[in-house]
Amino acid sequence: MRGLVVPDALPPPVAPPATAAPPYGGRELDRSLIRGIAWTGAMRWATQLLGWASTLIVARLLAPTDYGLVGMAMVYLGFIHLINEFGLGAVIVQRRDLAADQLARLAGFALLLGVGFVVVSALVSGAVAEFFGEPTVRWIIPVASLAFLTSALQVVPQGLLTRDLDFRRLAWADGAEAVLAALTTLALAALGIGYWALVLGPLAGRLTSTVLVNIWRPQPIAWPRQFGTISGAVTFGWHLVVSRLAWYLYSNADFTIVGRLLGKAALGAYTIGWTLASIPVDRITALVASVTPPVFSAVQHDPPALQRYLKNLTEALALITFPAAIGMALIADEFVPLVLGTQWRSAVAPLQLLALSAALRSVSPLLPQIIVSRGHAKGNMQLTLVTALVLPVLFYFGSRWGTAGVAAAWLVGHPLLVMPLYLSYALRLTGLPLPAYLRSLWPAASTTLAMAAAVWAVRLATPDPWHPGVKLAAHVVTGAVVYAAVLYGCHRPRVRALWTLLRELRG
Repeated sequence: MRGLVVPDALPPPVAPPATAAPPYGGRELDRSLIRGIAWTGAMRWATQLLGWASTLIVARLLAPTDYGLVGMAMVYLGFIHLINEFGLGAVIVQRRDLAADQLARLAGFALLLGVGFVVVSALVSGAVAEFFGEPTVRWIIPVASLAFLTSALQVVPQGLLTRDLDFRRLAWADGAEAVLAALTTLALAALGIGYWALVLGPLAGRLTSTVLVNIWRPQPIAWPRQFGTISGAVTFGWHLVVSRLAWYLYSNADFTIVGRLLGKAALGAYTIGWTLASIPVDRITALVASVTPPVFSAVQHDPPALQRYLKNLTEALALITFPAAIGMALIADEFVPLVLGTQWRSAVAPLQLLALSAALRSVSPLLPQIIVSRGHAKGNMQLTLVTALVLPVLFYFGSRWGTAGVAAAWLVGHPLLVMPLYLSYALRLTGLPLPAYLRSLWPAASTTLAMAAAVWAVRLATPDPWHPGVKLAAHVVTGAVVYAAVLYGCHRPRVRALWTLLRELRG
């Protein structure tokens, strides 16, 4: 095991190029982080509302078979999407010493990959269509795969915008893509072209974002000759691709095992439990994690700065996600039958266990980002491969006890077997002592425990004749009030310090 986590050496330094990102001061970088979260969050949530509204209207215009045909194509296209840009965007963010000619060759290499994936998709589309028994899928895949070509054209410009911390333009590009995709899909569905609306709409959105990022950050494209000059960057990207594939394997293994061994009803209950339990991770952590890679990269050779960001971001995330996740575990048996209906009672047990696991999963994504930002993509890949070997085995054995057993595998495997590997690696790279990291979790952990005790006590004292909605409301209000009171009463200096810092950065 020890041999699997030995960090690979950092790439040899080269002369700083004219295109290198400028250095950032600590306070300026902090402001960029806050602005990035604000811009990304505002645009993401605004376009999500538009997307939901558009989806509801489109669903009334199209038939379930239209969605089914595109879903069949996405089984293949979704997998290729994990590898189509070959991790080059992350390479550009981390490798701040890439010269202009290297960036041009990487752009050419990305374009070759995009063309290659379009050709491969056209060749395998017949086999995929035959597998599903739907000839129409043969034509959907080649057309939808044109998105690989547009994505290839935006890899380098988008990577440079990210490295430059230009979150405003990145947010506008993502927003324009989402809006154009939604409006185009809606218009084409109204014209009656069926499933092609679901194919051409996202393609139009991706083309829009590609044009925008190339206007804002134009990037020459060169044939990737003298491959040795970019081989280190490509190898770095390959390590990231393998990590993504391993992540895809273990993050879907529990659903596969539940569906295969326990059946579709159990899978439905488990899926609902996972969806509800992962709300803090999907909404809060994913937002922060989308902004932090370029910030970590900007200070990759400054361990004290990395320590500060890791501690402060972990503390801030925990203060939001711990009470949300643990609170969901506490009220799951009341929330599910009241809100979703009694037919979903089988989702309660996995939801409770998955919510407990989600508390730590909400802070762990910062660790692999620290590892990659320090240039150790190979070490991160090795850890991800270990995870892909360990967790599916736990899921399989846990399935003997139903969906609750699979969920318990997350609760046992992630905090006890997986997270310690990433944590020890990241702490070693930054020089942050373990007690200092644990202290960053203490305000949220201690206050959440007090909240849980209060909610449990109120639950025991709540009269049975009360309406289920009144009970649920009483328990939610109790948890929120106790959490706020204990946090401010016991951890007032930290709360004030974080709030003061946030106000200063906003100013």
